[in-house]
Amino acid sequence: MTVETVIDIASKALFLIIKVSLPVLLVSLCVGLIISIFQTVTSIQEQTLTFVPKIVAVFLSLILLGNWMINAIVDFMIELYSNFSVYLNG
Repeated sequence: MTVETVIDIASKALFLIIKVSLPVLLVSLCVGLIISIFQTVTSIQEQTLTFVPKIVAVFLSLILLGNWMINAIVDFMIELYSNFSVYLNG
């Protein structure tokens, strides 16, 4: 296995991690921003107010996008396993 192959696999894995985690992180960011604007407008400065809506939004996004996330990870693993002999000989 050459250094270029290892770097290629690592870069594909890092891109997959970013691609899979980005929707959940964006949902959490948007919900946090909406709650923050609500707190500013209403002058409610309760720190724990953001946690429950964020958790619910993240769980809902995981429920909705979980199938796509698992399929993307499984496809990557199948690609790695199917090219295993190429990686050993290359």
